[in-house]
Amino acid sequence: MTYADLQESLRIFGLRNRSSLKEIKTRHRELVKRYHPDTGNVDGNESIQRVNAAYRILMEYVTEYRFSFAEEEFYEQNPDECLRQQFMDTALWGKR
Repeated sequence: MTYADLQESLRIFGLRNRSSLKEIKTRHRELVKRYHPDTGNVDGNESIQRVNAAYRILMEYVTEYRFSFAEEEFYEQNPDECLRQQFMDTALWGKR
């Protein structure tokens, strides 16, 4: 898999650069329903093959990605928790 393959897969799925696993799976389900050959789609077979190939690439990337459970990464992905952590001793956050 190359970065270009990954970008093409994101384009086929219509996803942003940051998407959740749930978004990928939901979008795959939508595209399969739309392009499945049984729906009467003229080029359904070719389209469904492209969708499934893109899905395999995205899933390979997601399953091979190493998640970081470092504290810095946690706060970067959860900015509300970062703010709460910084200001939890103030009256604004409930501490009196």
